[in-house]
Amino acid sequence: MFGLTIEKLFLVALLAAVIIGPRRLPGVAARTAALIGRATRIAREAARRVEEETGASAMRDDWRALDPRRYDPRRIIREAWEAEPEAATTPERMPEGMPQQASTDEVRTSTPPVPSAPAGTWVVTGSSAHPRRVWVPAEQ
Repeated sequence: MFGLTIEKLFLVALLAAVIIGPRRLPGVAARTAALIGRATRIAREAARRVEEETGASAMRDDWRALDPRRYDPRRIIREAWEAEPEAATTPERMPEGMPQQASTDEVRTSTPPVPSAPAGTWVVTGSSAHPRRVWVPAEQ
């Protein structure tokens, strides 16, 4: 984090033992540990108050919902297959006096036929790096 390695930490501990002395070292270590604990509690309390006053926890929950690492297409598809479509299982009831909607079979039979696609082909032109599709109508 600060370029501290185990060798540097060992050197600092050795220097502290030599400079402070073996008699005072346990008391200094205890005071240092208490100071670090107090600073940690103050920082934790300040972070909690900031979240409480700004609503950052709600924003964090919103961002967690949008986290792309939580997006699993297999889970989404599995849940969609397992869920029963509500519209197909329970027909909606219309109020009395309102005309009923036509079923999908009736709608399909009453629509005009779709005209056939125009005759022709797609031709790929250009280089392989920048291909371009061009519609070429069939000659009649």
